[in-house]
Amino acid sequence: MAQVSINRDLDEWGLSTDSGERARLLQSPSVDIAPKSEGEAPPGGLGGGTTSTLGAIFIVVNACLGAGLLNFPAAFSTAGGVAAGITLQMAMLVFIISGLVILAYCSQASNERTYQEVVWAVCGKLTGVLCEVAIATYTFGTCIAFLIIIGDQQDKIIAVMAKEPEGAGGSPWYTDRKFTISLTACLFILPLSIPREIGFQKYASFLSVVGTWYVTAIIIIKYIWPDKEMTPADTLNRPASWIAVFNAMPTICFGFQCHVSSVPVFNSMRRPELKTWGGVVTAAMVIALAVYMGTGICGFLTFGAAVDPDVLLSYPSEDMAVAVARAFIILSVLTSYPILHFCGRAVIEGLWLRYQGMPVEEDVGRERRRRVLQTLVWFLLTLLLALFIPDIGKVISVIGGLAACFIFVFPGVDPR
Repeated sequence: MAQVSINRDLDEWGLSTDSGERARLLQSPSVDIAPKSEGEAPPGGLGGGTTSTLGAIFIVVNACLGAGLLNFPAAFSTAGGVAAGITLQMAMLVFIISGLVILAYCSQASNERTYQEVVWAVCGKLTGVLCEVAIATYTFGTCIAFLIIIGDQQDKIIAVMAKEPEGAGGSPWYTDRKFTISLTACLFILPLSIPREIGFQKYASFLSVVGTWYVTAIIIIKYIWPDKEMTPADTLNRPASWIAVFNAMPTICFGFQCHVSSVPVFNSMRRPELKTWGGVVTAAMVIALAVYMGTGICGFLTFGAAVDPDVLLSYPSEDMAVAVARAFIILSVLTSYPILHFCGRAVIEGLWLRYQGMPVEEDVGRERRRRVLQTLVWFLLTLLLALFIPDIGKVISVIGGLAACFIFVFPGVDPR
């Protein structure tokens, strides 16, 4: 699942100052890209950055792994078992890696450094606008999913702290899910989302990586040494239908989607060459595949067809090791929401400026008022939807379809 940030100085990109340039500012965290200059770029490609091959692998892996990990056991159940889930992932991995290489090739051919810029340059204005709208919608939906995840994990933690069964009647009002999500979001997420710049991406990335690996380790350990109270339901051995297999695709696309951040990662490399990049994305996808398969297989075999769309909800509330995993996920989501909101806000800002024909260098006060208004509207809408759509599986099915567009559709568009 991609986590991206915004380049805060437009002049560093060497771009013109028309009102549409602001929409194309997405950049991956921890990426140091050399300034784009016509004189510096070598023929047929862009100038190199400072990221090593190993560093590029880590960044791509980090862009893939995230909260989408929690849904893979349910995806295996939907697909019809372990064999179907593995086959589906392996088949999709071919297209995922191919799409990443195609994007790098188009980046070299067009001399552009971000996903949106490549789509604009190669596919034209209409497809470029559709790409920007898709990115804004995807980040919006992912923010909703993050808030649902916070509520899911808090419900389990509060049940342990209150020492009462989950959903028990007569619970205090301050343990109500709607109140806890709203309080957490207002205290932590909203203040982090309003600033014009975000400087904590490296901390968010670290938390995400640590939390992801810990969750995977716990799920594998709990499968090997299960608790007595965890009894698996019936496990499927074959898909119920081909439609069931395809229903698992949005979750897999959501998990492996790193294509939006892949273009700046490619251009940040010391030697941005297609052959080297092919090795980078192949190694990164194999690592991500191992994590997702470990989580998906062990989580599915532990609970069978009864596995929850958020696998951590299937474990007992009292399990302390799982409680730590829930805390890691909450921390990761709390810092990931502002970053994704930042990206979506930049795209919306660019679309608005282009529509109005307004210059980028405008009055700072007007920009601040517009930014605060955009943030408040975004925050309130995602919060309300998260409160009234408690099933994360429904949200993943929608944003997973958008992730499929970034993987399959835009890289495969014929510019002719």
